[in-house]
Amino acid sequence: MINFCTLFNSLYLSRALAMHASLVKTCPHFHLYIFAFDDLSYYTILQLNLKCATVISLKEFEDEELLRIKPTRTAGEYCWTCTPFTIYYCIQKYNLASCTYIDADLLFYKDPSVLIEEMGDHSVLITDHRYTPKYDQTELYGKYCVQFITFKNDTNGNRVLNWWRNACIEWCYNRAEDGKFGDQKYLDNWRTMFEGVHELIHLGGGIAVWNIQQYDVTCINGKLFGKVKATGEAFEFIFYHYHQFKYAVHKGCHLGHYDLDIPTTMLVYAPYVKALQAADHVLLSINPNHIFHEEIEVPKLKKSIRRKYLYHFKGRFRNFFKQSYILRNGACN
Repeated sequence: MINFCTLFNSLYLSRALAMHASLVKTCPHFHLYIFAFDDLSYYTILQLNLKCATVISLKEFEDEELLRIKPTRTAGEYCWTCTPFTIYYCIQKYNLASCTYIDADLLFYKDPSVLIEEMGDHSVLITDHRYTPKYDQTELYGKYCVQFITFKNDTNGNRVLNWWRNACIEWCYNRAEDGKFGDQKYLDNWRTMFEGVHELIHLGGGIAVWNIQQYDVTCINGKLFGKVKATGEAFEFIFYHYHQFKYAVHKGCHLGHYDLDIPTTMLVYAPYVKALQAADHVLLSINPNHIFHEEIEVPKLKKSIRRKYLYHFKGRFRNFFKQSYILRNGACN
């Protein structure tokens, strides 16, 4: 049994539901502890009766320490601050042998147990950003990404987790300051500060917009595979991190500000668009009065005939895509 936890508010509920569905599809034995960061997401999730899931409200979760610092943080900063506390809460309240925090905007393509098994006797698992050199932001955001992080309920695991909790209470802001950034740059020194910290080797864990440029992506029998362009090393996708993905007007989406190869983009994003559409359909069926995601504008779309043509008729303007365009061009069979 793999125990996961995640946190989000109602604007990320579509993403989280897609992520949960991908776990149901790929991971035979898991449980997901969901921390709902507003009432709308909490009561909506309860109506879904999700398989293998426990929903936890802020009222249940927040303690005096978190409530004390909450007014000093933005909503995003507070979520970052709470990340180690969600892991700690699950381990302590439910007496778990281990717990893995996952971001809500992941999609799993294969059973992630292979990633956790790689830990062996180690107590903590962290994942490298593996930045494409052009986008290397290690100095600002850190070498490691909080996206998928595992703690065992043992001496070394608890030592690191408690240190991280205390550090995030003291400082967790959306700015670079004195070698810190949010909850994330704290991870940079763990392998030298503590015993039992393992850096993930499997390339299939942690593929994202900041490193996809390094890989050739192919579809074989409905499964996505990557190959490192520089070395030829091949791997199967375990999960992809859809960082910077935004819903856009007129059933579109924006894929972020990174350079993306179009054939690769279609293969990687078609499954996500399909999963999000399925999630939105479920959510609208139980709560038709709310949309559980943002919807950004395409810049100057109303003022530019050329942009209107490219977006509405061609299906793409820069990194803005119509969802139908991605689905039409990204079939993986």
